[in-house]
Amino acid sequence: MGSKGLRIAAGILAVGFVALPPARAQERVRVRGLITTRTEETIVLKTREGTTVTVAFDENTRVERPKGLGIRREKMSSATLIPGLRVSVNGTRQDPTHVRATSITFNKSDLQTAETIQAGLTPTEQKVATNQKDIAANTDSIKVNGQQIAASQQDIVANRQNITANKTTIDTNAVETGKRFGDLSDFDAKGQLNVRFATGSATISAEDREALKKLAQDAINLKGYMIQVKGFTDSRGSTTFNQRLSMDRAQNVIAYLIQECNVPLRHVIAPGAMGESAPVASNDTKAGRKENRRVEVNVLVNKGIAGI
Repeated sequence: MGSKGLRIAAGILAVGFVALPPARAQERVRVRGLITTRTEETIVLKTREGTTVTVAFDENTRVERPKGLGIRREKMSSATLIPGLRVSVNGTRQDPTHVRATSITFNKSDLQTAETIQAGLTPTEQKVATNQKDIAANTDSIKVNGQQIAASQQDIVANRQNITANKTTIDTNAVETGKRFGDLSDFDAKGQLNVRFATGSATISAEDREALKKLAQDAINLKGYMIQVKGFTDSRGSTTFNQRLSMDRAQNVIAYLIQECNVPLRHVIAPGAMGESAPVASNDTKAGRKENRRVEVNVLVNKGIAGI
C-alpha cells in the first residue's frame, strides 16, 4: 500500500475512534437526609423532599464531623451512624434510589440529639408513675383521716394535672421518637446481656467477659445483626459524673467486643450513655444499686435482611 493509502486508512481509523462514545462515569451526587434504618453496611435516608435513598458504605468510606470553626474534620466511627442522625452523603449514584458513599458527615449536635432523644422518655415516664403512686397514697389518706380530705383532694387535682402534662410530654416525645428512629418493629431481639460493675468502676469482670464472648459468638452467626450497647449507673454521685461513668462502661464493653470477640465495628451501634436514668431496681438498697450499675447489650436483627 502506498503512502496515500496509508493516510486514508489512518483517517478512517481516526474517525472510527472519534465516533465511539466514551464510557459513562457514575454520577457524583450529594444527598442530605435523616437516617431511618441502619444495617451493618447500609443506611436508609429520608430526604427533605420525602424521598427514600439507600446508602451503602464500607471500610473505605470516610465518616467525619466538623472540628472547630475551620474546615478541619474529625474522623468518626461508622458506629455513630445511628437512626435519628441527620447526615450529608457524598458518593456515586448507582440508580435513582441507591448511592455508594465515599464520605458521610454530620454535626456534633445532631449526634447528641439522636443519642439522647430516646433516653428523654424515661424520666417523664418515671414522673407519671410517681404521680400515680401519690394519688393512691392520697386516696388512702382520705380514707384514714377525714380531716385531710380537702387537702388530699387538692393534691389529687394537682397530681392529675401533672399526669396530664406528663402524658402530653410523653406523646410529644413518642411522635418525635417515631420520626427520628423509625418503627422499632424493623428489628427483632436475638440476644440480651446485662454486664454488672462495681461502684464507681468501668472494669468488666472475668465472668462477664466470658458471657460477652458467648453473646458475640452467637451474634456473628446471625444474618444482618447489630449490637446495641447502653451504659447505666446507680444514683450515687453527681449527675455529670454518672453520665461520664455510664459512657465509660459502654465504651469498655464495645472495645472488648471488637478487640477480643472479633465483632466488626460496623455491626456496633454507637454507645448510649444513660447515666442514672431508667433504674431497674430501687437505689435505696445495696442490692438495688448493684442491679442499676450495668451495661445493657442487645443483639438486634434487621427483619428485612434476615427474612423474619
